[in-house]
Amino acid sequence: MDLRRPRRGSRRGAVRFHGTNVGIVVALLLLVVFAGAAPFTARAGSPFPASIAGTQVADGLPGNLTQIPHDPDIWRLLRQGGRGHTTVPDQKAGVLIQASGQWWREFRETLLPRYGIWGLSGMCALLVLFYMFRGRIRIEAGFSGRTILRFGSLERFAHWLVAVSFMVLAVTGLNILYGRDVVKPLLGYSAFADVTAYGKWLHDFTGYSFIVGLVLILLLWIRDNLPTRHDLIWLARGGGLFSRGRHPPAWRFNAGQKMIFWFVILAGASMSFSGICLIFPFTFTPFSDSFAALNLLGFTLPTDLPPLQEMQLTHAWHAVLGLVMTVVIIAHIYLGSIGMEGAYDAMSRGEVDENWAREHHSLWVAELDAKRAPDRKNLSE
Repeated sequence: MDLRRPRRGSRRGAVRFHGTNVGIVVALLLLVVFAGAAPFTARAGSPFPASIAGTQVADGLPGNLTQIPHDPDIWRLLRQGGRGHTTVPDQKAGVLIQASGQWWREFRETLLPRYGIWGLSGMCALLVLFYMFRGRIRIEAGFSGRTILRFGSLERFAHWLVAVSFMVLAVTGLNILYGRDVVKPLLGYSAFADVTAYGKWLHDFTGYSFIVGLVLILLLWIRDNLPTRHDLIWLARGGGLFSRGRHPPAWRFNAGQKMIFWFVILAGASMSFSGICLIFPFTFTPFSDSFAALNLLGFTLPTDLPPLQEMQLTHAWHAVLGLVMTVVIIAHIYLGSIGMEGAYDAMSRGEVDENWAREHHSLWVAELDAKRAPDRKNLSE
């Protein structure tokens, strides 16, 4: 190697390698490569290596390794996720190539953003078309001036705890997914880095308030969200959303609201658990455990997933659930605000107009009237 000093006044020097020195460097590199490949031995009589240091690989062939495999066999073994021995505490380092990471990267960088945009924009387009053709769903009998208590203070607190928490989670999550392409050009690199760092911190801790809200609404509303035969009638008539003057009977919650309730509970619980798995990486094995349970039903799913693949699948599941919930909640927000006259009062003041309640929840109002009848009778006497 000939290291020549730069001339005085020159900003950089030139580093030149003689041909002989290049050959020495290449020889040393080859020596390191072959020394590193020494632990990889092949099973006698088999064209493919079965394991690395006794660890089975994808082909599942047992046996001890007795000879060094050829280079194509080593590469194939590494591409299949073969494991070797490592002296560092993190045993995950024994896997040199984690092939499923390429699938995860393709999913995270291409498929997830693409289908997410289609879902979000598609739902917004459908709501615009619905508003154009149906308009706002009015109280056909008009406001009566009399109100009925629909939700108490604790119920409204639980609802808004879930709602506000989810909106924070959705905004910060969408920034993680799309911010680099949408937000960074507007704010600049430095500001975007700060916003995303604080957003990630806010996303993690807001998840706990979301879980608390889920538990509250489950305890408060599970009784009123059990299915009844009237739900089938409501669904058959489209909930009266597409026709005027035809409101199917419903209890305190109609079939559409019950579907939203159970979707939020189940999807929210799964998303919350996957989020905890991401906050505490390599602590849980949700997919290996789930696959083991499904195998009891006759499936043949892998139950010994590498830790990195567990995290990749968990991240993918968490992101997909978050996008699907965001798409559904957009429709829920629309119907609960500008889409239906009088609906927002239920969660803002807790009381709704009596005519609104009789049109959209006639069975519930009839039940309230039956409970209040003895009191009215006593007052009249």
